[in-house]
Amino acid sequence: MHPEILSITLFGIVAAFTPGPNNFVAFYSGFNFGIKRTLPHIMGVSFGFPFLLLCIALGLVNVFKLYPLIQLILKYLGTIFLIYLAYKISFSGSENQESKNKNPVKFIETFIFQFLNPKAVIASIIVVSTYINPDENFVNHTTQIIILALLVSVTSITLWTFLGKFLRKFATNQKFINYFNYAMSLLLLLSIITFYL
Repeated sequence: MHPEILSITLFGIVAAFTPGPNNFVAFYSGFNFGIKRTLPHIMGVSFGFPFLLLCIALGLVNVFKLYPLIQLILKYLGTIFLIYLAYKISFSGSENQESKNKNPVKFIETFIFQFLNPKAVIASIIVVSTYINPDENFVNHTTQIIILALLVSVTSITLWTFLGKFLRKFATNQKFINYFNYAMSLLLLLSIITFYL
């Protein structure tokens, strides 16, 4: 067992459950599409973040240290994707019925987005640089942290989805739904600002 597993768990819970792009999109999707149609997003985050963590642990963190421009480019690409996603969310209430029934976020988009999500990348770098050492326990400790990341990710993203689904009960008209989508779009845009502070 990793000697600092409690500290890692607490950090993971704070990082995963606090508001951020993944959680805002899950909240929006749960509200507009329900649990079943949000499953691609849930799976994309649940498997994408642990995979990002694994890549960072296996050496991506050293690439970022040697070539910080790569991390900066990923940050800008993530920003562009979030602006695009905020646009789609904001105007989803005015689309036709067929497009309303389709979740705008797919598994592969969400999975790949973890590498563009500054919050996920920074959290991964902190975990790897703080809790993983390239010693004889590297494989054991890395495996434990990856499993923990998977459990925390799936719990967090599912909870945010259920919160969105629960709020849907209070959506009595299209105007409320439109305002909710605008609010989610705005929160997504505001989450971008925190990456540059």
